[in-house]
Amino acid sequence: MKMTKKFDDLNNTFNVSGEIVSSNSDTSIEKIDQVASTVEDIKKDYEYTRGNLYSLIEKGQEAINGILELAQESEMPRAYEVAGQLIKNVADATDKLMDLQKKLKDIEEEKPKGPTTVNNALFVGSTAELAKLLKQQKPDENV
Repeated sequence: MKMTKKFDDLNNTFNVSGEIVSSNSDTSIEKIDQVASTVEDIKKDYEYTRGNLYSLIEKGQEAINGILELAQESEMPRAYEVAGQLIKNVADATDKLMDLQKKLKDIEEEKPKGPTTVNNALFVGSTAELAKLLKQQKPDENV
């Protein structure tokens, strides 16, 4: 798109074409969509994993009850061994559920909280100059 003739002299002077260039805001919109999609995916995965762990824990508890009854009735050492392994597996699943909570919390804390300002005061000079400045301060300014 060409500008009007009154700007042709300026375009020639500054050696520009005079065409209007629009910024590509589509890329920023795509990035925002990607971030939103990532957050949704994380929440969806969290809910799915949490549901699966709950289901595994419940089924494991039912299996523990059944194998303990069988072990007591048969008094076979192998049945008690299997019951012990099953109890360990259910305990591991509950630990994974707690780890899942911690991982989600860590992911949420990774989000940038905004810009932070760091103010560093730096004195450049000799110790004699610093002492002179400190003596010049009024007594009520010493805080």
